[in-house]
Amino acid sequence: MGSRGAGFSSTITFRQMKTIEIKGSFRTELGKKSSKQARKDGNVLCVIYGKEENIHFQAPELSFKNLVYTPDAHLVKLSIDNKEFNVVLKDMQFHPVLDKILHADFVEIFDDKPVVIGIPIKITGDSVGVIAGGKLSIKRRNLKVKGLPKDLPEHLTIDITELKIHEGIKVGELSFDKIELLDPKKSMVLTIATSRVAAKSEEEIAAEAATEATNAAAHAATATAPATAAPVAEQ
Repeated sequence: MGSRGAGFSSTITFRQMKTIEIKGSFRTELGKKSSKQARKDGNVLCVIYGKEENIHFQAPELSFKNLVYTPDAHLVKLSIDNKEFNVVLKDMQFHPVLDKILHADFVEIFDDKPVVIGIPIKITGDSVGVIAGGKLSIKRRNLKVKGLPKDLPEHLTIDITELKIHEGIKVGELSFDKIELLDPKKSMVLTIATSRVAAKSEEEIAAEAATEATNAAAHAATATAPATAAPVAEQ
C-alpha cells in the first residue's frame, strides 16, 4: 500500500470545538447506599480530576445525551451548585445490560495548559481512486491530539481528492495548525483499496468468524458429550 508521501497537509476551515454545559450537584456522601439512590433518581456519578483535588458530583443522565451519543468531541462546562469547571471527558462506564451511564470521569482543563483529547476525522473530496472503482477504507475515525483549548477544532478535515487506488494517508503525513498529533506516525488513517481487495478482506473476516464459531461448537460438544453436566453455582 502506497502513501501520499511525508508532508501531506490537510486544508481545513477552522471551527472551534463546541462546548456543552452540564449542571449537577456536589456529592456529600460517597457510600454504596447514597450511590444506589442517586442512580435510582436518574443521576450519573462523576469525578473531576482537578489540579489540586478530585471532586465528586452527580448530574442527570439526560444531560449527557449531547456529549455521549454523538460522533463529535466537545469541551464541557460543568456548573455544580453554581460553581463552574472547564473539563473534558476522560472515561465513561455503562451498565452491561441496560446501556445506562453509570459513571463519568472528567479532567479539569485550563486556557493556558495543553489538552489531550480524541478528535474525529472528517473526509472531504472525491478521491480519483474511488471514482476509478476503488473503495475508501477508514482505519482510524478519531485521532488523539494535544493543543490549547482555544485551538482545538471540532473535527480534523482530510481532503482525499488526489488519492489514487493503493494509496493511503498515515498519521505522520498529516499536519494541522497549532495542534500536535499523538498517534504513532506510521499508523494508517485511511486507504483507497481496489474493490476486489476490499471484498476479499470482508470475505476473509466472515470466513474466520465462521471457522471460530464452528470450532467453538465442536469443542463444546466434545467437552459435554461423555460426562454429566456440571452443577450450576448458586447466584
